[in-house]
Amino acid sequence: MNFYIIDDDQAVPLVLQQIIEQDHNAMVVGTSQDPLSGLQAVLTLDVDILLVDLLMPELSGVDLVLRLKKQRPQIKVIMISQVRDLELREKAYQAGIEFFIDKPINVIEVKTVIEKVRDSLQMQTKLAYIQSLVGDEKMQQSPHAQTVPQAMEQVRMILKYLGISTEVGTADILFTAEIMLEHHLHFNQIDFEKQYTIDQHEKKIIFQRMRRAMKNGLTNLATRQLDDFNDDIALDYGNILYDYKNVRTEMLYLQGQHHAHGKVALRKFMEGLILMAERE
Repeated sequence: MNFYIIDDDQAVPLVLQQIIEQDHNAMVVGTSQDPLSGLQAVLTLDVDILLVDLLMPELSGVDLVLRLKKQRPQIKVIMISQVRDLELREKAYQAGIEFFIDKPINVIEVKTVIEKVRDSLQMQTKLAYIQSLVGDEKMQQSPHAQTVPQAMEQVRMILKYLGISTEVGTADILFTAEIMLEHHLHFNQIDFEKQYTIDQHEKKIIFQRMRRAMKNGLTNLATRQLDDFNDDIALDYGNILYDYKNVRTEMLYLQGQHHAHGKVALRKFMEGLILMAERE
């Protein structure tokens, strides 16, 4: 996995590189003290994870991330900062970063954060690979895949973990998951009018029920993260079902530091739910 580091403090990239390359599967492909030249380098190199300072001359870390995401949205970003200003940090999360690493650099914190981002990246890569194999065709079931009843039991366990097993919309989520598993379909391939024998208005109502249940699951997941930031299961579920940035936004909302809830996407949730059910 390839890393790039941008920080105007010469000592920071050196320290981070030493920590990162203790893992033989990780390599720092470049460092820069200048944000503009660093950004250009990242855009031309094969970079998986960027570590960037929040406050730099000429171009702030937030502005750099905004520019980067327009051209290379798949690159994961970890921000480095000694500033604990909540408004600045909120802007950074909104720009698309995954986590903060605080200065002075702490070895354990760096390793923990990088591991979480790496796991998230690997899971997203796996999901993208699966989707690229099937394209617009039906998903081909692996010979080692679980049976539908086994996968559905995993789906129920995941929904129970999210605290939404008794929600009204959960019945619709379960029905939809079963269709996807039985027919090896992606969410957007389902003919809801045919499967439910409904019209467009009734379909909209079903989607509203599902989304409401999913939103409650997001709130419960964010609450878990606030209680225990190192809850690896909550982090994993958050990345796959919602994208961590939405879990983070929900956490900020619950703390009164953001004006809106994290967002929920039906397709993202359902595709992630099936992926998780089949991998268990």
